[in-house]
Parts: sequence; structure tokens; C-alpha cells
Amino acid sequence: MGNMQKLYLLVPLAPLFGAIVAGLFGKALGRTWSHRITILLVAVSFFASLRIFQDVLDGHTFNGTVYQWMTSGNTSFEVGFLIDRLTVLMMLVVTFVSLMVHIYTIGYMAEDAGYQRFFSYISLFTFSMLMLVMANNFMQLFFGWEAVGLVSYLLIGFWYTRDTAIYANLKAFLVNRVGDFGFLLGIGLVLMVFGSLDYATVFANAHSHAKDIAPIPGVSWNMMSAICILLFIGAMGKSAQFPLHVWLPDSMEGPTPISALIHAATMVTAGIFMVARMSPLFELSDTALSFVMVIGAITALFMGFLGIIQNDIKRVVAYSTLSQLGYMTVALGASAYSVAIFHLMTHAFFKALLFLAAGSVIIAMHHDQDIRNMGGLRKYMPITWITSLVGSLALIGTPFFSGFYSKDSIIEAVGLSHLPGSGFAYFAVVAGVFVTAFYSFRMYFLVFHGEERFGKTHHEEHVGDHADEEVASDHHHGLAPGQKPHETPWVVWLPLVLLAIPSVIIGFIAVEPMLYGGYFGDAIYIAEHHEALREMHEEFHGAFAMALHALTSLPLWLAIAGVACAAFFYLKRPDIPAAIKRQFSIIYTVLDNKYYFDRFNDFFFAGGARGASRFLWKFGDVKLIDGIMVNGTARLVGMFSGVLRQIQTGYIYHYAFSMIIGVFALLTIRTWFE
Repeated sequence: MGNMQKLYLLVPLAPLFGAIVAGLFGKALGRTWSHRITILLVAVSFFASLRIFQDVLDGHTFNGTVYQWMTSGNTSFEVGFLIDRLTVLMMLVVTFVSLMVHIYTIGYMAEDAGYQRFFSYISLFTFSMLMLVMANNFMQLFFGWEAVGLVSYLLIGFWYTRDTAIYANLKAFLVNRVGDFGFLLGIGLVLMVFGSLDYATVFANAHSHAKDIAPIPGVSWNMMSAICILLFIGAMGKSAQFPLHVWLPDSMEGPTPISALIHAATMVTAGIFMVARMSPLFELSDTALSFVMVIGAITALFMGFLGIIQNDIKRVVAYSTLSQLGYMTVALGASAYSVAIFHLMTHAFFKALLFLAAGSVIIAMHHDQDIRNMGGLRKYMPITWITSLVGSLALIGTPFFSGFYSKDSIIEAVGLSHLPGSGFAYFAVVAGVFVTAFYSFRMYFLVFHGEERFGKTHHEEHVGDHADEEVASDHHHGLAPGQKPHETPWVVWLPLVLLAIPSVIIGFIAVEPMLYGGYFGDAIYIAEHHEALREMHEEFHGAFAMALHALTSLPLWLAIAGVACAAFFYLKRPDIPAAIKRQFSIIYTVLDNKYYFDRFNDFFFAGGARGASRFLWKFGDVKLIDGIMVNGTARLVGMFSGVLRQIQTGYIYHYAFSMIIGVFALLTIRTWFE
């Protein structure tokens, strides 16, 4: 094994070793050594990824087997790595954000009894995600896919003594199982059609099966459409796309560091990465691409609407994540895979920044998460304030910030698409610009500007109240009257600063090579008749010119309008939002109930399952099995025995008479049949 291959192994195994050490020996090591070891090993993984990134830029890629796990017939199940430009980009994003979260956790979880366990979990999560993105075959992809789901279940329910946390992690686990069932069926079809789970083999033979008909009874679907849609159903669960989005807002029940880790760079982006990796398959099915685009458009717009009415600081950012994942998915449907991955990268930095900044505010507010109980924090928390402003500006697509280059490119790519559904998708992503700007700066103004509302009688709908099922908070306290917030320790604000830097500059630096400079090379395939990126390339004249051109574009003015409306409504005329809420109470109720998806799922799926269980218990178990098969058989034997007992008189002439009757019956039967 060469030196680079050893380095490939080091990247996922370093955080795995840290997870094992902190998990099994954390109590013996103590808090300090537990976080030192896990942080050091994640840092090793990050710097190893940097070295591999440089090697790949020099033209060296790798696709090979590390370990053969099992052979069944002609199919091999292997652990292998595919190291190309798409992989190393994901490796860098995952390890860097994970490193920032590890450092941040020192301050955020300082008083938590499960300190060592938490470090073990987040290191294990990092290992799982790295195995997913480094996979060169569907078996390993599925292993990483399920592993991140399992560890997210453990992290969301980290405070397992709280009923709301247990409900949230079960919800996440079950919803993801729905998506994963489709994902597994898709992988099964791949194995059936191609006879292999190896990416290279499948992609090389994809064109030869482009016209095949899927073996699904009663329908005549194209094989490639069936495979791609089933694989994307897995992405709908993992990347929280409509209608499998319902788990993500409730996952705010977990500690804030995992909100950043799960919702910024890792678990929720797994589906985006997977579809980009499968571009040679998706490019053979316009049906699948249209399906992807429409689902993404619905998610981008309608999840953004829900962010407008949220009062929990973490839930606002969570619904923002849902909306931005919709943008990435729309880009995938428009065959702009590199744009989707570009937005995945920029989003990872500014969304992790916003989550961690929200956590910093929560610490300063003594774990009160209701933005209506904040206000005026700018002068008390200058570092958190400025980094939050940077993250918000990047999120809404402000020119020269990282989010602008990726988000604007998505809007342009969708506008150039001619697939069915592209018109609706374009409307959704353009309208979503105003919505994003409005809810982002609503939160920003309510938290950092305006009247100081902390240290007073808490709002009647205070987010710390466990009776409210919408609540997701970490400890449920709040500032006492007269208390003032203060800036958080350096281990909390340093990751904010380090994440704010790429949130500003990475888009300007990377837009040209990633979108138009052929950075991804052969890692992403785009069919010749999907021309959106080529047309965009013809109009591109550099990052600076792109930002200047945006000054006259509709999306920028929609973003400005969103910020202006938020400032007017929540700084100048706070009575207007209350009046709008009263005037449009029906719409507010629908949004407050999240379009009634949770109620429908609880009634139809959960209630239906309980109803079916009761039917099977009362009819199947009690009446059929116990009543008929067990007790009924016993009663039948008892009745038969009772009849027989009546003729057991003990008199010989009774027995003789019975024998004569029997002989007569036998002779009659014999004569009858002859």
C-alpha cells in the first residue's frame, strides 16, 4: 500500500479512533483529554484531506478496493475509495466544519454530564460521513448512509431524559427509514441490471441500459427513470425534501453543535452529494430530473414560508436549511450538478456559522431561545453580532459574499433549463429570495437590534415551555430580571470567526474554477442536450463582473426588499406584523401547523399503524388465534370427548350393538361405491 493510500485510510480512521477512545475510555481520561484527543484526530483528518486535495489537483486520482468483505455468487461486497475532485471537496468541507464544531463544543457543552459521550458521537458521525463520500461502490455508500442516520438518531436524542428529544429522534429515524427503503430498492435494481455495485462498472454500462423497461408489474417505466427516482427518494429522506422534510425542524431538540454538524455540511447534504455522484445515471432520464427539480422547488419556497413565523432562533435557521437544500435540489434537476455542489460548499460555511452563532446567543441568554425575548444584543455580543451579520448576508445572496455566487448561479441555471417543471422551479427560487431575506433579517433584527426585551417577564408563548410541542431548547432557563448578556468564551466565538472568513471569500475565489474552469472534470457528467451550464459559461466574465451585473438583476432587489420589509416591520412598526397575523389568521394557522403534515402523519400513518395493530390484536390474536385456533380447538375436542363419554357405559351389549352398527355402516359404504 502506497503512502497516499495510507493517507486515504487515515482520513476516516482518525475520527473513528477518537470516537472509540472517548466513548469507551472517556470517564477514565476525563473531560480535557477526551476533547483533546478527538479534536486532535479530527484535525489530523482535516490536514490529511488538505494533502490529498493538493495531490488530486496535481492530477492524481484513485479508485480501488481497500478490503473485500464478502463474495456472493458473482457479486463482491467491498470497502473501497474513489478519490477524485468531487470527493476531496466533500472531505474538506466535512472535516473543516466538524473541526470547528468540535472546538465549539468545549464551550457549549462545558456543564453537560454527557460531555465525553457527545465528543464520541460527533467523531463517529464524522467517520460515517467520510465513509459515505469516499465510497467507490453502492454497498459502502449504503453503509455510510445508514451510519450517519444511526448517529444522528443518537445525537438528536442526546438528552434522552426529555420526552421531546425522544420523540424527535424517533421521528428522524422513522422518516429516514421511509426514504432509505426507496434507496435500497434503487440499489437492488442497480445490482439486478448491472450485476455489480461498483460505481465505475455501473456508470460505464449505463448507456447500454438507457432504453430498458423496469420489471415493475403493471407499469412500463423506463429502467433508468425507476432507478434514479428510487435513489432520489433516499435523498428526499436524508436531505429533508418535501414530503419527507418533517424530521429536520424537530431535530433542533439536540444540542446546538449537532444542529450545525447535521444541518450544515454533513447528513443533510448526503443526498445532494449522492445525486451529483450519480450524474451519469440521472442524465439518462429527463423524467427523473424533472421530478428532482419540482420536489426541490416545492421545498425551497414552501419551507421558506414556515421560517417567517418561527420564534425559536434555532428553528428559523432550521427552516432556512430546508429552503436552501431545496435550492441545491433544484440545481441538480437542472443538470447543474457543479452549481449544486458549489452551493453545498458555501452553504456549509455560512449555515454552520449561523447555527453556532445561534448557540452563542442561547448561551448568553441562559438558554432562552425565543427571539421575542431578545433584542439589542449587538452591544453586549459584538463578535457574535458581526459574524451573524456576515452569515445572514451570505445566506440572502449579497453580492461578493459566498452565498451570492452559488445562489445566483442556481437561479440562472434553472432559468435556462427547458425541462418540464422548470417554469415553476424558476418562480419558486426567485420568490424564495425575498422570503429568505425577510425571515433571515427578521431574526437578525429581533435578536441584535431594537428594544432590549431580555431580563423581563417572558413572553406568554415562551419557547422554554415544554408544553408547547413546537419547542426545541437546550436547557430552558433565561436571564433573570436585571441580568445582562455577555460575549461567549473564545472557544465559542473563535469557530464563528473562522467560519465567517470562508463565508465571505470562498465564493469569489471558487466560482470560476468550480463552475466554468472544469474543476470537477470527469467526476460529474452532463449530457450534451442539457446546455444550461454551457450557456452560463458564455455569459460569465469573472467573479467581479458577475457581482456588478447582479446590481441590475431582480433577485438582488427582491433580497433588498426583504431586508427593508423586515427592518420596517420589526424595528419601526412592530404593530404591523401583529395586524397581519390577525387579518390573515387562517394562513397563519396553516403555517403555524406546518401545513398539517405532522398531524396528517400522526393521524394517517402513526394512527393507522396503531389501528392496524389493534385490529390484528383483537381479531387476529384474541379471536382468531386464541379464540378459534387454540381455545376453539380445545372446546371442539372437549365437545367430541363429551359425546364419546356418553357411549362409554360399561355394558357389553352396548359395545356389541355399536360394533354391529359400525359393520353395517362399512358394508353399506362399500356396496354404495361398488
